[in-house]
Amino acid sequence: MGLHPVQVTDPSDVRLAAYRQLNNPTRRDRVEAGEGIFVVEGHLALEQMVASAYPLESVLVTPNRLQPLADLLAAAGESAPVYVADRDVVAATVGFDLHRGVVAVGRRLAPADPMAAVASARVVMVLEGVNDHENLGALFRNARALGAEAVLLDPTCADPLYRRSVRVSLGHVLRVPFARLQPWTQGLASLRRAGFTVVALTPDPTAAPIGSLEPPRRVALVVGAEGPGLSAAARAAADVEARIPMVRGVDSLNVATAAAIALHRLAGATPA
Repeated sequence: MGLHPVQVTDPSDVRLAAYRQLNNPTRRDRVEAGEGIFVVEGHLALEQMVASAYPLESVLVTPNRLQPLADLLAAAGESAPVYVADRDVVAATVGFDLHRGVVAVGRRLAPADPMAAVASARVVMVLEGVNDHENLGALFRNARALGAEAVLLDPTCADPLYRRSVRVSLGHVLRVPFARLQPWTQGLASLRRAGFTVVALTPDPTAAPIGSLEPPRRVALVVGAEGPGLSAAARAAADVEARIPMVRGVDSLNVATAAAIALHRLAGATPA
């Protein structure tokens, strides 16, 4: 199967419309939701997309990145056009200097049913109010690395497929099933009925130390955004509250770091 790149020299070329103003979050939210697409940036994210269930729509690369990516692009198939443009043309299109030299557009899948997403899972991570894209990407990277087989998000969490989230996750967000859990607290109750032990991670000193918990047969680890943490309703819906003991004078960790520690304990992940 041959690779047939298409040279593009004009940032206003209609074929590059999906790549315009990637640094404008308001416009991107509107465009991506309206057209059912998302954008990934960098070699690692593109590699994960090609291996995922998400259809690849097109790729935009700078000339110096074309040959190193040739095998990967050929594996993606001929149905996805590969556009090649000089670095200044790409920068004028996307809105910034693209150091990684490659971006791609994928097609979103239909929203997953949350209970179907976790049907065969033993370990699930559940997120409440996480609207920082970098934290969200790091959480998905941790989920993939530490044995969480699905991620559920409350209705207020940010879009996991936003470009920055995908980039920080190193593309792993494309390989971890996720779904919106709503209604929110009723959804947590549904996880309990499905046999999950719901563990709420909190810095509250009255919570059980995470090291004292035996990994449940099925576990749903619930974490909240930095600052507000978990809501009272989410904590009340949990089977148990757990904390990560810290030295005096420090009461919290970055949410992705805290989730990684808890997952390592509760998932019982072992090296491949």
